[in-house]
Amino acid sequence: MTEKERSAVAELIVQAFAEDIGDGDHTSLATIPLDAIGKVELIAKDTGVVAGVEVAAMVFIELDEELKVDIFIKDGSSIVPGDRVMTVEGSSRSILSAERTALNFIQRMSGIATFTNKVVNQIADLNTKLLDTRKTTPCNRIVEKLAVRLGGGTNHRFGLFDMIMIKDNHVDFAGGISNAISSTQSYLKEKEKSLKIEIEVRNFDELNEVIDTGGVDRIMLDNFSPADLSKAVNLIGNRFETEASGGITIDNIRKYAETGVDFISVGALTHQIKSLDLSLKTIEN
Repeated sequence: MTEKERSAVAELIVQAFAEDIGDGDHTSLATIPLDAIGKVELIAKDTGVVAGVEVAAMVFIELDEELKVDIFIKDGSSIVPGDRVMTVEGSSRSILSAERTALNFIQRMSGIATFTNKVVNQIADLNTKLLDTRKTTPCNRIVEKLAVRLGGGTNHRFGLFDMIMIKDNHVDFAGGISNAISSTQSYLKEKEKSLKIEIEVRNFDELNEVIDTGGVDRIMLDNFSPADLSKAVNLIGNRFETEASGGITIDNIRKYAETGVDFISVGALTHQIKSLDLSLKTIEN
């Protein structure tokens, strides 16, 4: 996690506490003595790739900096049922108040990392890189894209601000491919911005127009069959980066990667996953 990501995650944790704790964890305040001290361990109940250990630790420390967190398994590691991931010791009230927020982060992030890792393993011996998309939970993109990386995937653009991606609707509204590319180049020059340009094509007619027009860095080939994708990649050669998207699953991704395409983007990495089961258990003294 970079310092910029750590700062963004810290802000997200504050928002998560505001959502969950509100004006107080009244159950813990009502039932647990102020001076009660406890210790818990985070135990894996599923097999997969753990992600969000560092985030979960930040959750506990953000709520109570006097809590003692010991990490035994690092982010990106494989886990099996029974593995002890971390322990937390200190104020019982603090542990209970932070528990659900910490679990929500680590369980979902681990689910994303686990599924990403399974997809990556299908093409691990090939040169194609697996990309995520912007199909993320609102305001949780920072942790979900971090989880993709921890699972072995590669992050695509983070948002609308860090890359130009001219998709089909942009082309249609702009009045065609040439207009869209020309307007983009004029805009970047006027704003003195240096952003990579990617454009989506839906068929060979559009692909040929992009090749003839030029002025882009990457071509996204949307909903091409593996056979057509192979033809398109050969047609493009090394003139532009290539990316495949649309209808690509863990079961067919290898066929697409074998075409030699540079990147494959899969939205399901972040929007069709099952959280990994981890549990926080009290350690009896």
